[in-house]
Amino acid sequence: MSGAAPARPATPASFLAFDFGTRRIGVACGNSLTRRASPLRTIAAEGDARFAAIGRLIDEWQPDALVVGVPFHPDGAAHDNTRRAQRFARQLHGRFGLPVHEVDERYSTTEAQSHGARDLDAASAAIILDQFLGTLP
Repeated sequence: MSGAAPARPATPASFLAFDFGTRRIGVACGNSLTRRASPLRTIAAEGDARFAAIGRLIDEWQPDALVVGVPFHPDGAAHDNTRRAQRFARQLHGRFGLPVHEVDERYSTTEAQSHGARDLDAASAAIILDQFLGTLP
């Protein structure tokens, strides 16, 4: 896992991004060529069913890496959900063997609400992925 942006690959890289929540996880896809993310769906399963749904998405989209939004307090301090999201990122890496990048996702849901998103979780995941894609060289 890495918080730093990867070097720009010779070929475009694709990503799946996750807005982690204890009850729902928003999912988005995007790539380094267009540098645009699109909301996909929200996964409302828990435990093994959650990871099975994620595995199906990984099989379908064949991403080169995953991106996980990690929440912080406005002052940058960690809280319980920070640690939960970081644990989720480690679990993704362990289960699927893909690189996982963590992105500070403060205010992604507020931004999705301001854009009138119907699926806030998936829209938040797209905002998280857009932030990450913006850091690529």
